[in-house]
Amino acid sequence: MFNDIGALELVTIVVLAILVFGPDKLPKVIQDVTGFIRKVRAFSDSAKHDIRSELGPDFKDFEFEDLNPKTFIRKQLSENEDLKEIRTSFDLRKELNDVSDAVNNPTPDPAPTAPSAAAGPDLLKKPAAPASEQRVRFDADAT
Repeated sequence: MFNDIGALELVTIVVLAILVFGPDKLPKVIQDVTGFIRKVRAFSDSAKHDIRSELGPDFKDFEFEDLNPKTFIRKQLSENEDLKEIRTSFDLRKELNDVSDAVNNPTPDPAPTAPSAAAGPDLLKKPAAPASEQRVRFDADAT
């Protein structure tokens, strides 16, 4: 419940509690707070039990933590057999090693071939300058 509270924050809370309530009333306040927490937990547990009993035997293994979207998605992804197969067949390290080998050790082409229309334009070739008729005149005074 209080996983992110450090020692310094805890000491600060204790010192503030002593200053606000005083050493005489502090034990009574602590008892009241712990009693309230116990009642809330008991109410929560009885509500969970009532909901499970109302849902019936089909939902006997129902957990309320599964209602959290993050937990639900994680559970569904871990139980799906198709995704397990995809995850095991895809090796990211192998793919990265193949790419790094291709970049670090380029093999020259045995014979340059003419680019085909299906391969797309050659991005390494500098584009030709447009013809003078196609150029739009620029008017410096218009801007």
